[in-house]
Amino acid sequence: MQQLLQQAQKMQQELAQAQEELARTEVDGQAGGGLVRATVNGSGELRGLVIDPKAVDPEDTETLADLVVAAVQAANENAQQLQQQKLGPLTEGLGGGMPGLRF
Repeated sequence: MQQLLQQAQKMQQELAQAQEELARTEVDGQAGGGLVRATVNGSGELRGLVIDPKAVDPEDTETLADLVVAAVQAANENAQQLQQQKLGPLTEGLGGGMPGLRF
C-alpha cells in the first residue's frame, strides 16, 4: 500500500511539472496564408495576435474576424496536441484521463 501511495505521489508531481511546462510553452496557429497569426500557451490561453496590414480591409471586417477565429482555433489545436504529448503518457497511468483536462 505504501508503494502504491508513493507511486501516486510521484505521478502527481510529474503531472504538476508537465502542466507548469505547458503553461510556459507557446505554440502558434495561422490563417490566410500567415496574414493572421495567433499564439497560445500549452494550456490554450491566448497570448498574442499578429495581423498583417494586408489583411485589414475597412470594407470587409467580417473576413478579418473569420481569419482571427481560424488562427486562434489552429493555435488551440496545436496546444491540444502539445497537451496530449506532455500529459497523455502521465494520465494513461491514471486510467486513461483526468477530469477537467481537454484531450
